[in-house]
Amino acid sequence: MTLNKILISAEIAAGVLGALVLIFIIYILYKKIRRYVKHLRFEKEGLKREQIVNQWRQIEQLMNQPGEMSLKLAVMEADKLLDHVLKLMFMPGDNMGQRLKYACNKYEPLKKVWWAHKIRNQLVHESTFHLDRRTGERAVKAFKKALETLGAL
Repeated sequence: MTLNKILISAEIAAGVLGALVLIFIIYILYKKIRRYVKHLRFEKEGLKREQIVNQWRQIEQLMNQPGEMSLKLAVMEADKLLDHVLKLMFMPGDNMGQRLKYACNKYEPLKKVWWAHKIRNQLVHESTFHLDRRTGERAVKAFKKALETLGAL
């Protein structure tokens, strides 16, 4: 192999490496800008992130109160807060189920909150539905994880 061929190969390798580094830097910047824009969107639409956090604290206070009714209310409020955040993020749909279905396509981890939303529906539509503490806590935890995934908490 001649010196010219070695130099050309080295230049190509350096160019490829430089391109990969540039792509990595752009990717990191994209992730940071995307996270920042999410927070701006919440503030622009009238529900500041601080308000979302305060609403979440109220839900956690409900969880700490004794009795099934407080637990049920915590699950319903957590579902309502997630729905509100989905609306702020312009997720299309006429109801929470439709918005959540659309959001699951964009944010894979949100699929884990479906069962919690179904618990909420049972609470609202079935007067005899009993919610035990363990299931209620798991449901609220699933809503919290979803809100964190969306950048709201």
